[in-house]
Amino acid sequence: MDTFKTVLSAQQVSIGYSSKKEIITVANNININLKANTLTALIGANGIGKSTLLRTLTGIQKPLAGIITLNGKDLSSFTSAELAQQLSIVLTESLPPSNLTVFELVALGRQPYTNWVGSLFDDDLAKIDSALQLTHIEHLSNKKHFEISDGQLQKVLIARALAQDTPLIILDEPTTHLDLLHKVNLLRLLKNLAHNAGKCILYSTHDLDLALQLSDETIVMSKENFVQDTPKNLIANKVFDMLFDDPNIFFDENKNGFVVR
Repeated sequence: MDTFKTVLSAQQVSIGYSSKKEIITVANNININLKANTLTALIGANGIGKSTLLRTLTGIQKPLAGIITLNGKDLSSFTSAELAQQLSIVLTESLPPSNLTVFELVALGRQPYTNWVGSLFDDDLAKIDSALQLTHIEHLSNKKHFEISDGQLQKVLIARALAQDTPLIILDEPTTHLDLLHKVNLLRLLKNLAHNAGKCILYSTHDLDLALQLSDETIVMSKENFVQDTPKNLIANKVFDMLFDDPNIFFDENKNGFVVR
């Protein structure tokens, strides 16, 4: 994959929900370019539509308007099987009850490639082992997934996405319920995967200060605007001043973070 090649592009996209009775628009005029070897953070106030945007970018729901392309092909033209080889998703929902080990859970990432009985071949095992190594969880392979911590489980789910071997990984709030140390370690892991494994990674987050410090690019969603750029340029252009309606919360350039009056 070419360095900084555009993997996913959204042009003049509107997101929301439609039914027979009405159309509810969440956001309009969204333009995104997600590139290989890049970790991009999606930030915005609660209820602004981050999860709706992620569901639209992953094909879970259709855009109300505009075009989304994945590796130059219209997202809507992919079959489910084709999309599973191009895009992997890490969601925040709890796992359903099961006795799966960490290895078995990561191995589920190979489903788009295995035969109808789900047999794992040498190439599948190599991808699984590589995913375990990249996320530093080889020592957890034989543990049941309910026996490990929340931080470890997040790494397992990322390993499953790596085993799926897609150019694009999208994560919805991966640092939720983690303490500061585990948040930092997880974001450093994602950045390492983007830079050294050639992945294009987009994640939504409420950890604004960490996103600015550890992400290559940031997408800012607000009621009035939608901007994608490097954190440095966003700070210089005072984009973060529009993030919250509350005038008592503002971005302090000297502290390089949000402060409360």
